[in-house]
Amino acid sequence: MLFRALSPAGASAKLSIFIFHRVLPVADPLLPFEPSAEEFAWMARLIAGNFHVLSLGEAVRRRQAGTLPAAAAVITFDDGYADNFEVAWPILAAHGLPATFFIATAFLDGGRMWNDEVIEAFRKVSPGELDLRQFDLGSHTLSDTASRIRGYEAVLGKLKYFEHHQRAAVAREIGRQAAVPEHSELMMSRGQLRKLRAAGAEIGAHTHTHPILEGLPDEQAFAEIAAGKLEVEAILGETVSVFAYPNGVPGRDCSARHGKMVEKLGFSAAVSTQPQFANAQADRFHLPRFTPWDRTPGRFAARCLLQLWNSRA
Repeated sequence: MLFRALSPAGASAKLSIFIFHRVLPVADPLLPFEPSAEEFAWMARLIAGNFHVLSLGEAVRRRQAGTLPAAAAVITFDDGYADNFEVAWPILAAHGLPATFFIATAFLDGGRMWNDEVIEAFRKVSPGELDLRQFDLGSHTLSDTASRIRGYEAVLGKLKYFEHHQRAAVAREIGRQAAVPEHSELMMSRGQLRKLRAAGAEIGAHTHTHPILEGLPDEQAFAEIAAGKLEVEAILGETVSVFAYPNGVPGRDCSARHGKMVEKLGFSAAVSTQPQFANAQADRFHLPRFTPWDRTPGRFAARCLLQLWNSRA
């Protein structure tokens, strides 16, 4: 009842858009920020019990029409991890929850994103000193799981803002030095993506190679957005209408000019990672999203309520 009171139906509705990336079959100490299947099951149950969940496309249409239900929400997943299909979707389906999946197409069928390349390198390398000064990424003493997490977080925080092609090359070289195999089953195959869509999931675009758009010349940014859209459409044989900005922090990773590109390419909406709820005034090409990182049901629910309370106006 509290959720519906803080987010009434109609023109005063607030749209809650949740971000997820992965749902792991079992908890991974090296990835403490990614929920396990057990954790995601209670998250899905809590969301189903307190929110009216829609696909992003439907939510955008109803928001424009002023007909959003009370406690409206959207569940989104970024990047295209295989566990979205194998682990998350069966849980969502069991609770009757729709979801929207944004796909970075370059990594389908055996690829690995640059950040996962680095994480897997920190997982595999032997205890001791990992010297990455040749890449201007420091030197890291690895002795336990906590030190590995601190190390890869420091590297990722800096590496993400390298020039796009340099970032990918450096990440692959770090992985190669740690004997991380080039081929991976981490991301979905095209076949899995088709099955996910056939099962009822909404599929959106997330560029081709997941660059920080703000770091690209406009023509390259436009080409990246367009290429991701066209490839997803070719795989699915249908139009894709929603988009997620890579990384997605407004003003740092994407800006108003990218919203104009998205609109020009025929998308109906795009989402950022601004941690708010979308009210009636929110730009549909920069809709905010957030992740409640809490790992107990009570704290998770409280975080969602606090966000709604803080956004009342």
